[in-house]
Amino acid sequence: MDSFKPTKYRIESLLSGSTCEDSNWILEMPDDEKPALIRARYANKQLRLKNPKFGLYQFADWLPIKRILENSSAPITYKSEMLAQKLGLQNLHITFSGYFPEKGATMRTCSFKETEAYSVCARLSDEQLNNVLVVASAGNTARAFAQVCSDNNIKLLLCVPEDNIESLWFEKPLNKCVKLIVTKSGSDYFDAIHLSNIVCGFEGFFPEGGAKNIARRDGMATTMLSATTSIGHIPDYYFQAIGSGTGAIAAWEANLRLLEDGRFGNNKMRLLLSQNKPFLPIYEAWKQQSREMLPYDSDQARCDASKIDAKVLSNRKPPYALVGGLFDALTDTKGAIYAISNEEARVAGELFEQLEGIDIHPAAAVATASLIQAVENGAIDNHSRIMLNITGGGEKRFKSDRELFFLKPDIVFETNAEADLIASEIAEKLHF
Repeated sequence: MDSFKPTKYRIESLLSGSTCEDSNWILEMPDDEKPALIRARYANKQLRLKNPKFGLYQFADWLPIKRILENSSAPITYKSEMLAQKLGLQNLHITFSGYFPEKGATMRTCSFKETEAYSVCARLSDEQLNNVLVVASAGNTARAFAQVCSDNNIKLLLCVPEDNIESLWFEKPLNKCVKLIVTKSGSDYFDAIHLSNIVCGFEGFFPEGGAKNIARRDGMATTMLSATTSIGHIPDYYFQAIGSGTGAIAAWEANLRLLEDGRFGNNKMRLLLSQNKPFLPIYEAWKQQSREMLPYDSDQARCDASKIDAKVLSNRKPPYALVGGLFDALTDTKGAIYAISNEEARVAGELFEQLEGIDIHPAAAVATASLIQAVENGAIDNHSRIMLNITGGGEKRFKSDRELFFLKPDIVFETNAEADLIASEIAEKLHF
């Protein structure tokens, strides 16, 4: 696409404050003495939106990217009428990432994970494009990265729990540059992360980086940028369901940049987040105001994860305690976390579809249920500017008139597979 020039930025340690140029896929500062996130410091202190034809890259001023990729879409924000009226809210703004063509939302994977994938893959150097990007996922992230990498001929290896591969649907067969390995049925997202960590130790493979990747967080932050530029002001409250909490960290970081921008108000929005019962590790830690995650037996965690509707929210090792992580974001914004049952989420999802005219993912239904609960509990003022982050939706609409293609596993691994076995299987069976 024409007239694109990457914005200038430096990498900053949130622990020491030291800065450096972005080179060699920096995910953390090597001299930091304890776990801490890094952050991009952009030369452009004020956000200048590009033409909407750039898709996600209309927010390129605050994205750490080297290029623009094909087929991206941006989150859209609109002011709710029907749901707002039902809840008695005067300023409810819905930021929708998914497929809702009537509102201008055209994400083909129906999830805000596209914002991560288009940003992360656009950060790749020419040298990295010769190697294989490794991404661990509970489902939606894998679908987004698979679509983006397939469209742009980027070599990708996905690591996903076998029980979640029904999420890997596409409107057409994928490029052969995308491969899938899975952890055997009964495993969870943490097992997929463990497998990906082993693979990243092999020559020619490198990790996407998860929450540590500035491009992932700043890609997700476009939901907040969409809302703020649409409303004309930083929201007062931010609702989102969380697995890792990376999207909430990203929204907080965007809030800080918008304060520096100076044109959108001077408030910090409260992060009002939610998890799906009975999988509540972040909820439980925050309830006790513990900076460290509480002990969570692995078998119990897998069992709890199997019971929740919103499978994408089942992260056992979130970026919670590290400097600049979710604990700091919640503390700085005086945030709160809600525990939402499957039934509450189902009711909320049905209500959203009935009133707003589009189906939403279970995680987005969890967020909607937390908004309903906050209203019922009197936790928010009905005049406040509220951002409801609908992180996925329109899947039923998208699938209704399309033939779907599913990505099949190239290799299935036991959860306790040894590194040598994994290496030999990959060498024998995966050919990019």
